[in-house]
Amino acid sequence: MSEILVGTCSWSSAGLRGTFYPPDIESREMIRFYAKHFRLVEVDSTYYHMPSYASFRAWAERTPEDFVFDVKAYKELTKHEKDKEPAADTFARFAAALEPMREARKLGAVLFQFPPWFRCSEENYEYIQECREQLGDIRLAIEFRHGSWLAPGTKGKTLSFLREQGLAYVCVDEPKFPGSSVPPIAAVTSDIALVRFHGRNRDTWFKRGITVEERFNYLYRQEELAEWVPKIKELAEQAQQVHVLMNNCYHDYSVRNARDMAALLAVTTAP
Repeated sequence: MSEILVGTCSWSSAGLRGTFYPPDIESREMIRFYAKHFRLVEVDSTYYHMPSYASFRAWAERTPEDFVFDVKAYKELTKHEKDKEPAADTFARFAAALEPMREARKLGAVLFQFPPWFRCSEENYEYIQECREQLGDIRLAIEFRHGSWLAPGTKGKTLSFLREQGLAYVCVDEPKFPGSSVPPIAAVTSDIALVRFHGRNRDTWFKRGITVEERFNYLYRQEELAEWVPKIKELAEQAQQVHVLMNNCYHDYSVRNARDMAALLAVTTAP
């Protein structure tokens, strides 16, 4: 069985100060503290802002040699800005910022989380292929937010396409809405497998005017996490490495559930 890494999506959520972190910790020291407890984290700030070379260099320097960063792709690259194509140099700028992580051998995968309106179509298959070509040998992971990609008539084609392109399919646990949500399918399409847990809060999933933390306000029960244990172990039999990431970033829920999941899988989180 391959290595299973468990961590959280972001290490600087407001609810972690005074719960996971000491209340007086400096922001710049958070990643160093986090890395004493987990070997994997997802950088989600890069979705909102073009990443900084200096920031990546600093994070690489403050973490152990075997620490792994997954990095969320900038929103312009994932079509979150409707009817706006990425600027000609956006891919190149994004890739250049990642260099410190690549040089330190700490870059896991770049997560392309596409929006709900990015539905299964030939045009969008072509765009995903373009993303792969633009970023060269950087490992990409693809997360769909609309069920059309995994419907009975399209699931096979979607997963085959990802395998042919060498792209990792991102398995998700999220609230269920008929016809639109992505089912909790476990599949390996690359040398790495990712599973992201968004919580199951139906009431906040589409709610407007709330914070990101409020949207993902959900603490998994042990039995809910246990549903994924055989699936994750199956992924580990096929992929070289499995990344399990908690995105329920309300209060300290992500850290608590990351530890819960690690215990269920009988894997250690600390370096």
